[in-house]
Amino acid sequence: MPLSSMTGFARRAGEGSGFRWNWEIKSVNNKGLEVRCKLPTFLDGFDLQIKRMVGGALARGSVFINLTVTRDGDEAVFEINEERLKALIDVAAQYGGHGGVAQASIDGLLAIKGVADLSVRETSDDEREALEQVLAKDLLELLKALKATREDEGGRMGEVLGAQLAEIQSLSERARATAGDRVEAMQARFLTQLAKLQNTDKPVSEDRLAQEVAMMAVKADIQEELDRLDSHVVEAKKLLKSDKPVGRRLDFLCQEFNREANTLCSKSGDSSLTNIGLDLKALIDQFREQIQNIE
Repeated sequence: MPLSSMTGFARRAGEGSGFRWNWEIKSVNNKGLEVRCKLPTFLDGFDLQIKRMVGGALARGSVFINLTVTRDGDEAVFEINEERLKALIDVAAQYGGHGGVAQASIDGLLAIKGVADLSVRETSDDEREALEQVLAKDLLELLKALKATREDEGGRMGEVLGAQLAEIQSLSERARATAGDRVEAMQARFLTQLAKLQNTDKPVSEDRLAQEVAMMAVKADIQEELDRLDSHVVEAKKLLKSDKPVGRRLDFLCQEFNREANTLCSKSGDSSLTNIGLDLKALIDQFREQIQNIE
């Protein structure tokens, strides 16, 4: 399965078993999978099957589904309560035109509650069962269309993420080169300071000098952080080529990227290395924004 985004949209129309319908489905990013359905009232309960089917097709995202259904030849008809209408006509004839009372009109009488009602034939259990079966088959095609749009968006995002990983790797290489020059500069400064100390009345002991040198070496060493950055880049590239949903793992990996960049900045002690560390942090933040929408 190619890299998939959590953003997608699809629309589908169909007919069968004496009904016509229209689907609309859209999805956006979410930490988990959440499905919301808007269905005709006579299909109450069908949303449970829809949610199971969506769960089998998608791993993450907020999914919104809207379904409208009409029955072939099923037009709404007016039912007239003739007894009530006749009673109202008699009353209107008795009082109309007397004492300033206007003559009643037929549309006015029909507007009275209980005289005329709009009704639609109810759906039988057999009709509903047949409809749900064809809707379930059609939903599979709708989900395929949604996944296609999500994968299309995921492909474009994959290109962006790949370019960002390449830039992270380039910055790591620059930091490695800069760190080597910095160590040499630190050693030169230390030797200069050491020469000054040797001319004092109380020279520093050899043991203390060894301790200071060791501490400086530990504080200045960023090779371990750079090695981990390189390994994280390799792992991220593998995840982008995975055939499984990788959004969560990429998100966790971003935390590790950020940790190494923070440590690099804290150990830098050099403006050029600090600038590289800041560039890394900004790039990692952009990378993380992108993967928030990866399934």
